[in-house]
Amino acid sequence: MQELEDRIRHDGIVKAGNVLKVDAFLNHQCDVELFDHMGAEWARLFKDVEINKILTIEASGIGMACIAAQHFGGVPVVFAKKAQSINLDGEQYATTIYSFTKQKEYPVIVGKRFLSEGDKVLIIDDFLANGCALEGLIKICEAAGAEVAGIGIAVEKGFQGGGDKLRERGFRVESLARIADMDCDTDEITFA
Repeated sequence: MQELEDRIRHDGIVKAGNVLKVDAFLNHQCDVELFDHMGAEWARLFKDVEINKILTIEASGIGMACIAAQHFGGVPVVFAKKAQSINLDGEQYATTIYSFTKQKEYPVIVGKRFLSEGDKVLIIDDFLANGCALEGLIKICEAAGAEVAGIGIAVEKGFQGGGDKLRERGFRVESLARIADMDCDTDEITFA
């Protein structure tokens, strides 16, 4: 998606350790118009797929997922919570994932009443690096008996291999911007 690539080139900041900061428009301050265009593009890419739920992880994926849902006929958005709280009642699906960005493990939890056997789920997330977060969401879908109908990613760091591993396992992964290489010394980003 050229618009997203251009925005990454203009406002993205490459940091040491393969970190790309896109907080000016994607995951701290949100460009809602861009999110709308991203949702339209995911709808175009997955037009041949039956989807009745969108699943994401708290917190960065929520805005994108909600706006994208409008392009899929207003399907519900479910987000995996990163911490247990008194608001989480009843039975739950839970797993632990490792965050590349935060460099730590944390739980992800979805109430069983929000994900069911037979659901056709589109997973949406802001980044795909090593694929650990997505593996956690896939495990939750499998535990529920839901089908992962597709995975929509805003920014894939292709050089970290997570997307390739998921594709090799047969998952349909559609990334709107796929980065082949980044250089923190020159702030240069090469797209695949």
